[in-house]
Amino acid sequence: MNTLVSNKYGLKRVINASGRMSILGVSTIHDSVVDAMKTGAQQYIEMEQLVHKSGEVVANYLGAEDATIVNSASSGIVLSIAGLIAKDNRYAVEKLYQSVHTLPNEVIMAKGHNVDYGAPVETMVNLAGGKVKEVGYANGCKIEQIEAAITSETVAILYIVSNHCVKKGMPTLAEVKEVATKHSIPLIVDAAAEEDLHHYIENSDLAIFSGSKALEGPTSGIVAGKKEYISYIRAHGKGIGRAMKVGKESIFGLLQALENYKEKTDTSAEQLKQLEKLNVLNELTGVKVTVQQDESGRAIYRGRIHIDGSVTKMNALEVVHMLKNGEVAIYTRDYLANIGSFDIDTRPLQQGDMEMIVERVQAILGGETK
Repeated sequence: MNTLVSNKYGLKRVINASGRMSILGVSTIHDSVVDAMKTGAQQYIEMEQLVHKSGEVVANYLGAEDATIVNSASSGIVLSIAGLIAKDNRYAVEKLYQSVHTLPNEVIMAKGHNVDYGAPVETMVNLAGGKVKEVGYANGCKIEQIEAAITSETVAILYIVSNHCVKKGMPTLAEVKEVATKHSIPLIVDAAAEEDLHHYIENSDLAIFSGSKALEGPTSGIVAGKKEYISYIRAHGKGIGRAMKVGKESIFGLLQALENYKEKTDTSAEQLKQLEKLNVLNELTGVKVTVQQDESGRAIYRGRIHIDGSVTKMNALEVVHMLKNGEVAIYTRDYLANIGSFDIDTRPLQQGDMEMIVERVQAILGGETK
């Protein structure tokens, strides 16, 4: 963080070793994106034309029939479902909550996908006037259960791609797509943080991405897919979408981020080299460092620090707490802290951050070396 800005507002400096997380502002953006946002912010534009033209640019890049830029992936969920409920019924768009009880509004979702990613998925469905119909159980869901849940009230199947979701015993996206196609039910895929954008376009009717995660753009989102369904989403600009509108500067910034993404290179070698700096922590008694690839198989590698709480001065949860609450707040990927480990994601780190992380862990745990 720029020191002057940090001091001006009294903000604590943060080292982000957790990944592109919304609670930390997601990503830092390239100078070219900042310049594009400045260009957009400093001129007047017919917003309706910008919305359509920017959608064409995004759709062309993704190989989709059409696309629209929204203000977040969360609003992408809301507007996709609201669009499929109201369709081209102008009265239902403007009077969504008065009309929804007379319209089909069930959204089928595997129970293991109904997660809290910072807000509950079902809250976004409900905000759209939809009603979640959970299928399966917390420890698994069969494709036959999804197919059996389809009725005349079904407006969509929602498939969530996230590290938060249950992985074991879940149907694949390809299986769900086959069932959705068979029954002519729109398939919405929330792939907010995913990098293989084209894959999700090809395997959905509407695919949702965050503009500020893999794309490293400003706070924004993309919904891309069938032209008819995108037109339903745009209609809600005169309905609930008014509260979710995206600014011209964010649209310009996201378009530039998309241009930059075309030139993105594999950084796995640099990630692994950075992670070597964690090996010194193996010298601490009760500490073990390993390297883990991202659960989805993406070329993302993280250092996992295992803490044996019976040997060290404190357990992993306590170490994570201490890291967050130091003079410099160090945020790690701590989903497994309750069972003894936390991860270090190198991608958001800036120069000198890894060294500070190592020093802080050493200072917190101290004690004897092996």
